[in-house]
Amino acid sequence: MKIEIISGSPRKESVTFRVAKYLQKHLSGITDASVNIIDMKEHDLPFVQKVWTSMDAVPEEWKELAQRVFSADAFILVTPEYNGGYSPAMKNLLDHFPKQLHKPFGIVTASPGAMGGMRASQQMINLVAALFGVASPHMLIVPAVDKKFDAEANLTDPAFFKAIELFTNEYLWLVNRIVAPKEVEPHA
Repeated sequence: MKIEIISGSPRKESVTFRVAKYLQKHLSGITDASVNIIDMKEHDLPFVQKVWTSMDAVPEEWKELAQRVFSADAFILVTPEYNGGYSPAMKNLLDHFPKQLHKPFGIVTASPGAMGGMRASQQMINLVAALFGVASPHMLIVPAVDKKFDAEANLTDPAFFKAIELFTNEYLWLVNRIVAPKEVEPHA
């Protein structure tokens, strides 16, 4: 099973990337799934002009990224909040690959502010539905992210682990209900 965490901030010193790194380490320790990060800092995609529905449609320079998106069984979207919305860089990536039929999604927002990106999380529910994905109802909202995770992606607020554990347990429950049965179904 392959889980791709999409870290939506293209900023060099992104504090939300800390959350993505922490989740990668945590999930790798509690599941046998391959857990990787697609970091938007590393993928300066052009604005979407053409939707990529298959590997054949993808320009050569983006094939490695496309392979990761097409082969992912599940996603976790990690985004900062920009003016009440989610990351435009992540939106642009997902617009290139618009249909993720029946794939489970975890929604994570983070902000140095007190609301933790709550407004962005609400928009992301609609985004996942538009992708034909299945959103886990247990989101991870991270207020004061710069005080909960240090620069090396270590959790510095032990009390926040309960929220992380609830999110990851519920997300993995959903992933196992959707992905695991598909892996054993016979193909027609």
